[in-house]
Amino acid sequence: MFAMGRQHDELADAAAALANAETVTFGGVGLAGTMLPETEAYQRIEELAADRPEEVRGQLERLLSAGTPAARVYAATLLERLDPAAGQAVWVGLRADSAQLQTATGCVLDSTTVGAYAADRLAES
Repeated sequence: MFAMGRQHDELADAAAALANAETVTFGGVGLAGTMLPETEAYQRIEELAADRPEEVRGQLERLLSAGTPAARVYAATLLERLDPAAGQAVWVGLRADSAQLQTATGCVLDSTTVGAYAADRLAES
């Protein structure tokens, strides 16, 4: 019973951290490969999804409606892993989102809109 409460708290904590995400990156950033807090939160939610898919899905739906632009991208990515059809539908809806976000791949920082990011994801699938 204690472990379930702890997992729930970990999920809530990770979702809260992801809700304020500023940058979308799925690995280390910069020459040192520093892991951003939002990336760590994303990875923790991804780990918890296998055992708690419904709870994770609820958190993702909250992030999609109330998170930062980066949080919405992370949430859509995670939802697509949990439920590919639902994830695709979310990406379609996000194409109209003109909010700006930062992305990082290694040492390369960039900015885009949620809509452009969503369109790119849809083009890849």
